[in-house]
Amino acid sequence: MSIEKQIEKSIKSKPKGTLVLPDDFMTFGSAEAIRKALGRLEDKKVIVRVAHGIYVRPKISKWAGVLTPSAEEVAEAIAKRDRIRTVPSGGYALNALGLSNQVPVNIVLLTDGSAREIKVGKRTIKFKKTTPKNVLAKGKISRLVIQALKEIGNGNITAEEENKLLALLKNEVENDLRHDITLAPVWIRKIIKKALPNEK
Repeated sequence: MSIEKQIEKSIKSKPKGTLVLPDDFMTFGSAEAIRKALGRLEDKKVIVRVAHGIYVRPKISKWAGVLTPSAEEVAEAIAKRDRIRTVPSGGYALNALGLSNQVPVNIVLLTDGSAREIKVGKRTIKFKKTTPKNVLAKGKISRLVIQALKEIGNGNITAEEENKLLALLKNEVENDLRHDITLAPVWIRKIIKKALPNEK
């Protein structure tokens, strides 16, 4: 079976909407052969390119046509592909936690990988190089809370925002939260410590 046929068979075994990366098919042949096969499969409409080196097995909607993955899903796929750690920052973290209704056009992710920008439809994913300490947070909620608080700024958080964040943090794995507290600036530590049991 040719490399193209093997890749096509593998892609068609995945659910529609699945992101497809060249690295998924490393066992089928050389990087160049895989790249060419994916190019031909794109021409045949088996896959749709959503960003450089990232494709999707398209979902087709009767009303909207091809449904492409969100910028968030693409960002996650890039992090997995490049084996880098990322943490959402700024307005993106605020939106993810429900503290802002504005969906940022640009997603800014702090990373221990290389800095770059990737266009996904009308949105841009910006990978911003940071120190390793900033991406060591383990908790899915606490890492967002730390970045959201940095965006709000010391002394600017309202009682309502603090209560909302503490309520969210109570769903965090306690060991992850205790680990992540040590990575935060002192003023943020004081706030998120309140989410721990027996702490005020």
